[in-house]
Amino acid sequence: MNSLSQSFDLTNGLNILRIACALFFIPHLFVKFQNQDAVKPIYAKAGFNPPIAWLYASFAVEIVATIGLFFAIYTPYVAFLAGVFLVFAAYASWRASGGKWIWTFGGAEFPLFWAIACFVVAMQTLPM
Repeated sequence: MNSLSQSFDLTNGLNILRIACALFFIPHLFVKFQNQDAVKPIYAKAGFNPPIAWLYASFAVEIVATIGLFFAIYTPYVAFLAGVFLVFAAYASWRASGGKWIWTFGGAEFPLFWAIACFVVAMQTLPM
C-alpha cells in the first residue's frame, strides 16, 4: 500500500493518469444526476432495461471509481471496474448514437479512450 504522499506525487505520471481518470467522473456524475430524465431514454435505447436500475447502478460504480481512484484505494481493482464500466458506456454511446464514433456527436470515442486509460492504471498498479 502506498503512502498518501506517494499517491499524490505529481512527478509520477501514473498518479496523474489515475487522478485524471477519477476526476473525469465528477462532471460526468453531476450532469447525469442533474438530468436523470434525459439519461433514462438513452439507457433504454442502448438496451439497458430497466433504465432506472442501470442509472442507479452507474451512480454507484462512478462514486466508487471516483473515490477509489482519487485516493488510491484498491487501485487496480477499482481501475479495472471503472474500465469495464466505461466499455459498457462506450457500447451504450455507440448504440444510442446509431453507430457514431466521435464523442461530440454522442459516439463511443471518449468513453472508450477513458476505459483504456483506466485499464492502463489497473495494469500498472497490480501488486507484483
